[in-house]
Amino acid sequence: MASMGVAIQYLVLAQAGRSSGLWPVAAGRLAAVIVLVPAAQRHQRLPAIRSVQAILTGAGAAPALVLYLLATQRQMLAVAVVLPSLYRALPVVLGLTVLHEQVDRRQVAGLLGAAAATVLFALG
Repeated sequence: MASMGVAIQYLVLAQAGRSSGLWPVAAGRLAAVIVLVPAAQRHQRLPAIRSVQAILTGAGAAPALVLYLLATQRQMLAVAVVLPSLYRALPVVLGLTVLHEQVDRRQVAGLLGAAAATVLFALG
């Protein structure tokens, strides 16, 4: 479900015109809060730190969405499409750096492949 939400968000942002400014991102963040706050309230047993982490994650997504919006408005679709597709590498990188998890060969191959593809797209 989360992937579908992300895909819908990117599709909607790609439709926003230049004159819309940053309102599409603001509306998307507001919609996320409206949807997620009731769900979070049902789980009051969560530690306060989890709420802070969730807020920081949502706030951290806003600059990325602004950059995506600007890239689509400037017809930089090669960049705008490739970079969001790398979001799957982020949990692996966070697991390595924050949780000190061990990676297997498949994860290393995936990270290297994603990095190589990004470099190739950037080079044109």
